[in-house]
Amino acid sequence: MASLPIPSAQALAHSAQLQSLIQQQIQHQGGWIDFATFMQMALYTPNLGYYSGGAKKFGIGGDFVTAPEISPLFARALASQVAQVIQHTQGNVLELGAGTGKLAADLLQALQQMDALPNDYCILEVSDYLRQVQQHNLRQWLPEHLFHRVKWLDTLPTHFKGMVLGNEVLDAIPAHLVGKQQGVLIERGIIWQDGFTWQDKALTSGPLLEAVQQLHLPNDYLTEITPAANGLMHSLAECLEHGVICMIDYGFGASEYYHPQRNAGTLMCHFQHYAHSDPFIHVGLQDITAHVNFTAIAETAFSQRLSVMGYLNQANFLINCGILQLLEQVSPAQMEIYAPMVSAVQKLLSPAEMGELFKVIMLGRGMDTPLIGAIQGDKRHTL
Repeated sequence: MASLPIPSAQALAHSAQLQSLIQQQIQHQGGWIDFATFMQMALYTPNLGYYSGGAKKFGIGGDFVTAPEISPLFARALASQVAQVIQHTQGNVLELGAGTGKLAADLLQALQQMDALPNDYCILEVSDYLRQVQQHNLRQWLPEHLFHRVKWLDTLPTHFKGMVLGNEVLDAIPAHLVGKQQGVLIERGIIWQDGFTWQDKALTSGPLLEAVQQLHLPNDYLTEITPAANGLMHSLAECLEHGVICMIDYGFGASEYYHPQRNAGTLMCHFQHYAHSDPFIHVGLQDITAHVNFTAIAETAFSQRLSVMGYLNQANFLINCGILQLLEQVSPAQMEIYAPMVSAVQKLLSPAEMGELFKVIMLGRGMDTPLIGAIQGDKRHTL
């Protein structure tokens, strides 16, 4: 992977330390670990994993750019949907994995302008490092009365009313690599042989085998399955008494996710704005993701008696929430402001950028009115 930037000596030492820990885990588990274990350690090992270490992740100087970092209009449009749910439930906001805190800051300011502020804006953040980043940034970005509405949680609340938000959360949940090779259902794992190396094992029993059997995979096929994402949705459904869970991420419904032509899966790594498919490079220094199977998310929610209230691409969702009207409020005469804003909105809406690949799924309990974000372009029938 010669085209990738070369990390600093300090970063490489950091990576070597994490690789040594993973190597010990492989030995501890008899010489082989599943990919979900590798991904969990690479991303979340305290002080060493990608999301737990100190390197910049988001924005121009990081590894990738998320929608809230592209334009404040993303949050201002999303605020219309959040306000509808808050006013219906008289509840609060719970954001999962808040990144730099940019979405929280922009949302709170937009909700204040709409006279729809929640009492509490809760953030559940598994990374101690990112929690510190959020606390520092939100103190800088928000007036004191808004900052004091932000509460950091260590675990999901037992009972919650309002809006649960997850922007690019599900794609970072550790996935299992599974497939069918020479007619045999397998799980692809990792061994240590002078470096990390792939090794397949036949699936012979257990819940993972049962889940893979239901996919009816063609031969010579590799893909991902993410039981932990379904587990998170199960937990969110259990705590949601009244309101909406809104997850925004890149992915597909099951028929597209497991399409015969998608035979190499969706595993992707991001390092300093380079995307590639080798998770063994710069371990702990790069992001590792898998696309989201939104059908599995919907099925888990449905099993917990949640309603699927909308499933649509990001472009349709943001247009429904009024992003174009927000753009119209900026005068084209102020070209130095208007031109970058138009460019940013195009990135959020264009099918060639984030508009089509990114999806929005909204799951509700006790909501008896249609959600404004799903008025047009709803594709629940494709799940």
